[in-house]
Amino acid sequence: MSYFYILLTILLTVYGQIAIKWQVLKAGALPEALPDKVVFLMQLLLNPWIISALAAALLASVFWMAAMTRLQLSHAYPFMSLAFVLVLIASGIFFNEPVTPLKIAGILLIVLGIIVGSQG
Repeated sequence: MSYFYILLTILLTVYGQIAIKWQVLKAGALPEALPDKVVFLMQLLLNPWIISALAAALLASVFWMAAMTRLQLSHAYPFMSLAFVLVLIASGIFFNEPVTPLKIAGILLIVLGIIVGSQG
């Protein structure tokens, strides 16, 4: 069950990142003037999608705590790197961000690191 909690932590984290990016893209550029920045960011914080992303982060933390009751941190934490892999894939799919050969090489190194780091 602990690995399922880790999976939920990762998926909720990725959801939050994608939802925030999506809504920030819709909102446009951050204004220059400080008062305008404050209003802009407050409007984002009141956006239902942003609220859901923040709630996902909180829920991810709850699942992470549940996983930590059964697993060593040094064993479990490398799995969190899968969030980088999934965000790269999702950003390419949803936002047409480039998935370059160097990024793919980096992702392969992350996966290799997960395999090595989670041993023992």
